[in-house]
Amino acid sequence: MGHRRLKLLSANIQAGSSTRGYHDYVARSWSHVLPMGDKRGSLDAIARLAGEYDVVGLNESDPGSLRSGFTNQTHYLAQRAGFAYWSHQPNRRVGGVASSANGLLSKIEPSEVVVHSLPGRVKGRGVMVARFGQCATPLTVAVAHLSLGAGSRLAQLGFIAEVLADDPHAVLMGDFNCTVEQPEMDVLFKRTRLQPPDHRIATFPSWAPQRAIDHILVGDGLNAVHFRAFPAAFSDHLALALDLDVPERCLL
Repeated sequence: MGHRRLKLLSANIQAGSSTRGYHDYVARSWSHVLPMGDKRGSLDAIARLAGEYDVVGLNESDPGSLRSGFTNQTHYLAQRAGFAYWSHQPNRRVGGVASSANGLLSKIEPSEVVVHSLPGRVKGRGVMVARFGQCATPLTVAVAHLSLGAGSRLAQLGFIAEVLADDPHAVLMGDFNCTVEQPEMDVLFKRTRLQPPDHRIATFPSWAPQRAIDHILVGDGLNAVHFRAFPAAFSDHLALALDLDVPERCLL
């Protein structure tokens, strides 16, 4: 039995808001809490990008609060981009008017999707774990958005390591808010079969990328090629993509 090639994308979409320079964090701060700006246009641009992929992980996808005009952005992207399957994990609420979620878009049907709350000094982070196939070692895709603080990230990565331990066909994608060289990442590489990437692609800030803080980490039973990054409309993060060769038996 051979391999199937899947195209994966990980994108922090900043709830469809536009940030084209550090000044926008102040000048356009209203767009992070109010339904203003061309968020629908940004989502349509992200949908055109996402539609070229088989499995997409999303961070900062609004699950339907005031700032998105009460639109579930993961569902909207699934419809616009032609994904048959989607799931989301609402996490943080901001000031009672904005919410944030992890999201998953897929053209292949997952056999299960499980969500976990992550530990941390400030609550509101999570990891979503999807499995594809019902064999002993199916393809596992986890989507996470980690904290800004190193101590919280260490606890979160330890939790994720327990979930993905000894899985050769695991993928972990998302906004880690740190590079793979930072000390807290060691727990992940020591306790799981996820491998440090051969390619370091800077994804933040999107207008002048300097830091590789968005990652797609792949288990040693999988082969990843063709790493690349793209603008996700006007998000402050670039989207990260790769092609993944998966043993066909993992998807049965």
